[in-house]
Amino acid sequence: MAVATVLTIAAMLIDRRTLLGAPAWAKLFKFAVSGGLYFFTWSWLVSLLRGRLHKVAGTATTVAVALFAAEYVTMAFQAVRGRPSHFANTSPFDFALFQAMGVMVAGLWLATLVGTVLLMFTRIEDRAVYWAVRTGAVLALIGAGLGATMTRPTPIERAEIKATGHSDLIGAHSVGVADGGPGLPLLGWSTTGGDLRIPHFLGLHALQALPLLAFGLAVLATRLPRLRESAVRVRLVWTGSVGYAGLVGLVLWQAERGEPLVYPSGTTLAAAGLLVGAIAAAAAASALVPVRKAAR
Repeated sequence: MAVATVLTIAAMLIDRRTLLGAPAWAKLFKFAVSGGLYFFTWSWLVSLLRGRLHKVAGTATTVAVALFAAEYVTMAFQAVRGRPSHFANTSPFDFALFQAMGVMVAGLWLATLVGTVLLMFTRIEDRAVYWAVRTGAVLALIGAGLGATMTRPTPIERAEIKATGHSDLIGAHSVGVADGGPGLPLLGWSTTGGDLRIPHFLGLHALQALPLLAFGLAVLATRLPRLRESAVRVRLVWTGSVGYAGLVGLVLWQAERGEPLVYPSGTTLAAAGLLVGAIAAAAAASALVPVRKAAR
């Protein structure tokens, strides 16, 4: 994926074609960066397991890597042809490729489910990392599953199918607007409507965010005596996990309402404020409430 990242950057500089309003190779670039981070993290997670669990998790992750690689090659093939890789229904062949990628993604999700279940049996001395690994993996699995929300025909596509019996696209990233409109630099997330890629992305990368929170707390513990209490760090990891899940839910709700991330409504801002307030209060309580010592 690191090599693919470099190659797709070069491809974007050389090949100026666009697909649905974005550079033809932009999606492959983003998938390379995201996939590289995702599977790099899984390589570490699998290393935490021992014996038979390690072997089974290693096999499951190898299956996931192979399926992701097959999907990536299919996406590259479509980019060379100048066709959308996802949602394409421009020809029976394009639709067959899209369906095949759907099967690959389903298999990848199931392989990840196996790995996630096995992670519940890891033994990690630092309890904050112990819980961060588990909550991060579960949220990442949910985030991966949110990709299915993009495969539903949009109202425009349903109208086209009803009127003509055909639509060139089945599914979309955007809600309330057509794909290919104005978007955020590099990320491409819609600035005129909702975008289902946002909760999908945030959910997936809980796999990195929550363990990094636990590691950050461990570093801060060298300077803040309060954080040297394992129970305090565990409380803060659980607070961060709940807050992160709330954030994923919030941006999913925002996207489903056809609202751009960068132009939130008053309702969304109020919900975000409540979430931030609740998590801030929980974090303060986690840090300040005395830890009960076990009776000897």
